[in-house]
Amino acid sequence: MATWSLRELNERLDEYLFQVYDRMEHPALGQSPQEAFAMGLEMCGFRPERTIRYDQDFLMCTMPTTTKGTAKISPGRGVKINHVYYWSDTFRDPEFEQRQLAVRYDPFDAGTAYAFCRNQWVECHSEYYTAFRGRSEREVMLATKELHKQHQQHSQQRFNLNARTLAVFLESVEGEETLLVQRLRDRETVRMREGSCAPAPACADGADFPTADKDDRLSATDVPPEVYGEF
Repeated sequence: MATWSLRELNERLDEYLFQVYDRMEHPALGQSPQEAFAMGLEMCGFRPERTIRYDQDFLMCTMPTTTKGTAKISPGRGVKINHVYYWSDTFRDPEFEQRQLAVRYDPFDAGTAYAFCRNQWVECHSEYYTAFRGRSEREVMLATKELHKQHQQHSQQRFNLNARTLAVFLESVEGEETLLVQRLRDRETVRMREGSCAPAPACADGADFPTADKDDRLSATDVPPEVYGEF
C-alpha cells in the first residue's frame, strides 16, 4: 500500500532519474545518459523552437473532454458536462442554439469549462458556481457515487442526478466529511502542477484548506493512500 505523498514521490523520482540513473553508464550507449545528452547538444545545439511551453495553450490541449468530444448547447442553459450545465454569454447568439461544440473542462475546477466558439476557446461557468468552484473532477465523482449509494439504500426508484443535488451535497456537512481527504489530495496535486510557490486554491466556500505541515508538505499520516474504484 502506498504511503508517500505526491510531492515526496516526485522528489524521489527526480532524485533517481537525474542523480542516479542519469549518471550511470548505460550498456546500449557505452556512456551515461547525461554524457550522451551533453554530446547531442554539442553536435546539434540547443533547439528552443522544439520546446513545448507549459502555458495556457498547453493546458487547453491536455484538458479532458466528453466521450464524444462535443456537447450540444441547450437554449438558456448552455452545454452539459458530467451532469452540470455550463454557460457563457457567447451562447446568447441564436447561431449557437442546438449546435454541437467542442468542449474541455478543468479537472481541478468543476466550476469552469471551455467551449470552442468562433475559432477560440470561450470560458464557461457552471450553474451553482459557488458550490462547484474549486472542486476537482475526482471530488465530484466521489460525491456522485455517495449520492447513488444513499439512494439505493432508501429507494428502488430511478435516481435522476442533477447539478442542484450535487451542489447541495457538496456544501453539506456530510459532504464535507466524505470529501475532505480527496480535497487534501487535490490541493497537493494542484500545488505540484503550478509549482511549490503557487498559492493553494481556495475551498469552494472561500475558506482556506486545512493547514498541513510547516513546510506545506502533506505527510503520509495526513493523507491516507488513495484507492480508486469503479464509478
